[in-house]
Amino acid sequence: MRNMSVLALCAVSAFASDIKIPKNGAEDTQGIMAKSYWEQWNDDVNARIDRDIEANRKADASLNVGKIAAGTKVKVAQISHDFYFGAHIFNYDQLGDKTLNAKYKSLYGTLFNSATVAFYWGKFEMQDGRMRTAGEYWDTQDFWANIDNPKTQIHWRRPPTDPVIDYLKDRGVRIHGHALVWGNKTYQIPVWLYDKCLTVGEREKFAKLIKSPMKDGVRVVREQYTSLYNKMSVAELDAYIPEFGKNLKRQFARRITRLAEYYGDKIESWDVVNESLEDFADGHMNVGGIFSKGVRYGFLPADYAYDGFQTAQKAFPPNVKLNINENPYGPFRLEKYDTQIADLISRGCKIDVVGWQMHLFKPEVVQLIADGKPTDNKHYQLDMLKISPKHMWEAFEMVERANRPIHMSEITISAPDNTERGKMIQAIITRNLYRMWFSRKSVVGVTWWNVVDDCGAPGEPAISGLFTREMNPKPAYYALSELVEKEWKTNLELEPNANGEIKFRGFKGKYRVSWTTEKGAEKFAYITVK
Repeated sequence: MRNMSVLALCAVSAFASDIKIPKNGAEDTQGIMAKSYWEQWNDDVNARIDRDIEANRKADASLNVGKIAAGTKVKVAQISHDFYFGAHIFNYDQLGDKTLNAKYKSLYGTLFNSATVAFYWGKFEMQDGRMRTAGEYWDTQDFWANIDNPKTQIHWRRPPTDPVIDYLKDRGVRIHGHALVWGNKTYQIPVWLYDKCLTVGEREKFAKLIKSPMKDGVRVVREQYTSLYNKMSVAELDAYIPEFGKNLKRQFARRITRLAEYYGDKIESWDVVNESLEDFADGHMNVGGIFSKGVRYGFLPADYAYDGFQTAQKAFPPNVKLNINENPYGPFRLEKYDTQIADLISRGCKIDVVGWQMHLFKPEVVQLIADGKPTDNKHYQLDMLKISPKHMWEAFEMVERANRPIHMSEITISAPDNTERGKMIQAIITRNLYRMWFSRKSVVGVTWWNVVDDCGAPGEPAISGLFTREMNPKPAYYALSELVEKEWKTNLELEPNANGEIKFRGFKGKYRVSWTTEKGAEKFAYITVK
């Protein structure tokens, strides 16, 4: 902990509880989860996970401390993990109360050693050329404290970036930027972009393609395309408004370049391209053309995933990690994700990390998981039932074919309801999935999405947080805290051998080793176990 206020320290210490999260069927005396659920997460499965954690997350270490004072021991204390336990920090100073904000922010640098910062283009650059890096009055605690319905504000969950980044840097928290390129017209594409990219000669043509574009600076949830647009092949669209498409591509590249110039390597990693798999899998990238014309996003610059990486890898310093990010669930998606990654790599894209989202948004699906229901339904959300150990191991084998580290980049585990049993279901699923992910050698980190209840985007569940809206910790918080801060931390007291050397096996990360010499001097050293 660095530079923590007294209020923040009190906030952390207040998160103490004797809540016991069942770790197996025998401990689940209240029958929170169905017997068939525990049959999936059985003793053999947990033993394998334990073996994999031991093999993949620990390493041997040694240090020569010389002769120590009689009756004393060498203290070995782990002070950080090399694994990323993260969360997005989209609600920075937005909870409407100074105490709640302090509790929220105190999690970063304690439970969370990594944070995802929002760079959604449309809210980050509301006016052309004016990046929202610095805070203004409408970003202050005072502003949010006087707003009755914060979710109606255009910059809800979109705080200015520099105050957030400065806070995280001060706390020693790793920073991940999200996202440079995304086709979503509601959250990502700025309202001014089309007007800027259209030439005078193409404006009238463009108006014939969209029924309801931007009005009064506000974009409708989705553009409503006309029959003319729907009938056009992508080649016809290329020929219809080519200059608009070329300008659009230039603006996508300009955004990446400006962020790279501004931040350099101050941000350790970026989601370069977000959720592009559907366009790739359906063959809508239009390599060599001007536009892609996908079902999900409509028109975008052709081959935008490739272009995004090509621009980013030239613009950012080489030590900045470039990620692809996706929710690879549903029919065909897991099977196609590794294909897309291989395609981009084969064409010279620097993909350092593979992002893998998993959003258990629907409470009814979480209830089905707790009930141990069959897992063969192909519906998108019901496909999320495939989070049993068997299915998870199979899924990892597919995604790992890319031979890249994996970031479990956006994790939502909703509670099925707001009852005490519902909260415990959320906690049990959280514990088991985090153990599974932590055990996997390819995984470098896990990022929880919405930390606080009722603080997600529209349509996201209000009961998927680790904390209530009043920042009271839920059982899922305790489940995660128990793992990160106790079960997966190494703290030892050792006696050196005859040569003055201590040897131990500990979780990978940084350690403070302290001892008293035989002459009574207090000594310490910092070592890294890797």
